[in-house]
Amino acid sequence: MTASNKNIKFAVFGTFALLLFAWLISGTFQSAIGKSDANQQNETNVLPTPNPDEFVGSETCAACHENQFKDVVDTKHGKLSNLSAWKDKVVGCESCHGGGKAHVEAGGDKTKIISFKNKNSKEVSETCLSCHSGKESHNNFRRGEHWRNNIGCTDCHSAHGTKHETGRANSISLIGDATRQNPTGTAMLLKSEPQLCISCHSETKAQFTKPFHHKVLEGTMKCSDCHNAHGGFEQKQTNLAIGADASCLKCHTDKQGPFVFEHAPLKVEGCSACHTPHGSANPKMLKRPQVRQLCLECHSGITDQLSDGPTGGPHTQTSIRSQNCTVCHSSIHGSNTSNVFFR
Repeated sequence: MTASNKNIKFAVFGTFALLLFAWLISGTFQSAIGKSDANQQNETNVLPTPNPDEFVGSETCAACHENQFKDVVDTKHGKLSNLSAWKDKVVGCESCHGGGKAHVEAGGDKTKIISFKNKNSKEVSETCLSCHSGKESHNNFRRGEHWRNNIGCTDCHSAHGTKHETGRANSISLIGDATRQNPTGTAMLLKSEPQLCISCHSETKAQFTKPFHHKVLEGTMKCSDCHNAHGGFEQKQTNLAIGADASCLKCHTDKQGPFVFEHAPLKVEGCSACHTPHGSANPKMLKRPQVRQLCLECHSGITDQLSDGPTGGPHTQTSIRSQNCTVCHSSIHGSNTSNVFFR
C-alpha cells in the first residue's frame, strides 16, 4: 500500500470519527436541553399544590379575627377571588398563613398556622415574593439595599391594608383630608410616603427643609418618583435602569439632549456633579454658592486668563457680569450651536 493510499484511508477514517463524535455530542446536548426544559418547567411551579381539605376559607378566619378580616377585605389581597387569573387558586388569609383547618380544630393553636410575628424580615419577604416575583422591580429586591439591611416587605407595606386616620389638611407629619381620600400608596398597601421613608432616612428631612429643594414634604413629589425601594442596578436605587439621571430627566426634559456639543461632566458624572438632589441652601440646588466656583473646579486653566489684557480680559473677576459664567455660557447643559455653550 502506497503512502498516498494510507493518507486517504486515514483521512476517511478521521472524517467518519469526527462525524460520529459530533452525533454523540449532539444527542448528549439534546438530552441536557430536554432535562433543562423539564427543570425550568418544574421551577415555575415552586409552590406545592395545596390540599383543598386543609383550607377552611377566610370567612371562618373572620369568626375570630374580625378586625383583620375587615381591614383586608377591601384591599387588593381581599379582592383576588374576583379576578379570573386567580380562579381555583388559594386566596384570602390562607394564601399567606397556610391552611387553617388544623388551627381551627385545635381551638386556635398558634403552632398550627403560619404566623409572621416570629419570622425575620427575609423570611417574611420570601413569602411575599412567592407571588410578587413577576415585576422587574420585585425581582431586584434581593440585590437591593433594603434586603441587605434586613428591611422586609412588611416594614413598608401592610398586608392587611393601611388605615389613614385623623389629621389636618396640608400637614407634613399628619394625614390631611385630601390625602385620606386618595392616600399615597394605598393601592400598594403602602404606609404613607414620605413619612415612611423619612422614619429611617432622617437625614433627608433636613435636606428637604433647605431653602431650595424638591417639593417632597409639600406633597408635590414622592420619594418613589426617583428611587425604587425594591432595589435596582443604579446608585441610590434610582428609579430607572437606564442611567442615574433618568429620574431627573423625566421632569427636566430640556436638559436631556442629545446635543451636538455635550457638556462632559453632565454625561460622565451626571446631574449630581453640580446639583444636590434633595435640597440645598444655594439657588438651583447647586453645590456651591456661586456658579463660578463650580466652573473653576474643572476649568482651572481659566485662571490664567482672568487678568489678560488692559481691562482684565473676558473672564476677569473684577466685573460682576463676568463673575457669573452662565451669563455668556447660558446653554451649560449642552448646545446645538456653540461648542462653548453660548446661547
